[in-house]
Amino acid sequence: MIAYSIRQSFVPGEITPEEANRLGCELARRFTKGNHAYIVCTHIDRHHIHNHIIWNSTSLDHSRKFRDFLGSGRAVRRLSDTICIENGYSIVEHPKGRGRSYDKWLGTKPPCHRDRLRMIIDAALAQKPADLDGLLKLLGEAGIEVSPRGKAIRLRAPGQKKFVRLDADSLGAEYDIPALLDVLAGKRTHTSGAKNVHRADPPKVNLLVNIQAKLQAGKGAGYARWASVFNLKQMAQTMNYLTEHGLLDYADLKAKAADASARYAELSGKIKTAEQRMAEIAVMKTHIINYAKTRDVYVAYRKTGYSKKFKAEHESDILLHQAAKKFFDETGLKKLPTVKGLQAEYAALLAEKKSAYAEYRGARDERKELLTVKANVDRLMGYDKSEADIEAERPEER
Repeated sequence: MIAYSIRQSFVPGEITPEEANRLGCELARRFTKGNHAYIVCTHIDRHHIHNHIIWNSTSLDHSRKFRDFLGSGRAVRRLSDTICIENGYSIVEHPKGRGRSYDKWLGTKPPCHRDRLRMIIDAALAQKPADLDGLLKLLGEAGIEVSPRGKAIRLRAPGQKKFVRLDADSLGAEYDIPALLDVLAGKRTHTSGAKNVHRADPPKVNLLVNIQAKLQAGKGAGYARWASVFNLKQMAQTMNYLTEHGLLDYADLKAKAADASARYAELSGKIKTAEQRMAEIAVMKTHIINYAKTRDVYVAYRKTGYSKKFKAEHESDILLHQAAKKFFDETGLKKLPTVKGLQAEYAALLAEKKSAYAEYRGARDERKELLTVKANVDRLMGYDKSEADIEAERPEER
């Protein structure tokens, strides 16, 4: 194995090629821990900007080789998501275990040259250029050959033999120059005219989408309050947790946190009850043993008519016997349990406690993690505001 390769894609129109290349370099550096040479090639020949990242399998000091491991793909995705979130970019909402080839993703019929042109124009418009010259510049950077002829503008995609005019007759009404000028001026919304292109179903508005929008907006009282306490690395971990555990609805997250707290409280109470009973058994066992050892002395003391001289000679045993008898009376014991029976009960409680404690530690960690994630979400999204806070902010929002 000479080298390893991964691909990193971004939402069309959300990132510049330079920024995508920077994030790709950061991904390669952090994943290899800076121990391997790497190349990051940023492609802009598709409607989505993407990186091809290749790193040498041999370390820089020639001392060892990179070893692929089980779950490395998941580790790469987590790290890429973390880097994107730290820098305010979107991540895949519902990651799939396996992907599809580019042709299958596009559909049964690959796009024609004109559809490819439409897709690239769509992506360029999504970057919101200031004017027509800015749009043509973006098209040129995306690999489109632009050739003005008189008042007309001709375009040719890579691999295309003939030029195509940028007008309604060639590409459709949405790509006529007057229509594009209105879009650039903000007078109308652009609608893609590409035909043989697979379009994903519109995403459902969920917790992950809301958080990404909030992070990208970077404003609002909720964000300011959260940013003063936390940082983007913590939020990246929060979003990875939400994605991996399928907690993309706030109600599910809230219910999960409540269940974890209830489970933790239940196990904690069970352990405390066992510990309390074990402490009672230890005290009771001590008094029973003391009672048995001092019984003969106390019987003799009673036969002397509670002689002060006898008490002075056997004061320690008499006090232990009286303390044991007082304990039995206070606890309402009519018949004393056997020491052997108490030892068996103590051993059973100890085994139960050890078994519950292993589960208790897991419940405690899960509860802590869920409450931390929920607290991060609450602070960022403003879900932790009181009604008074919300009412105070409404005039400002208006």
